[in-house]
Amino acid sequence: MKQESAEVIALKTLTWLVGDEEILPIFLGSSGMSPEELRMRATEMDVLSAVLDFVTMNDEWVNACAMATGLDPHDPMRARQALPGGADIHWT
Repeated sequence: MKQESAEVIALKTLTWLVGDEEILPIFLGSSGMSPEELRMRATEMDVLSAVLDFVTMNDEWVNACAMATGLDPHDPMRARQALPGGADIHWT
């Protein structure tokens, strides 16, 4: 996946996350960002990566995001791998 496509998926995921009143506060708490900071930094690569890292921690969130956005449930992880710092991790 190209980085540009990954960024679009990350932005769709962020849009879904911001619209979820239960999950957004969890993300904000874990990231240490305020809603204002999230708005100001929404297109920064480290924020987009953090959003994908966060959402992909929970299969239910991934599936809810995919259903709401029309993404394939594998897209958030594929997108994360295409962004800086997201190379495949091989546990051996």
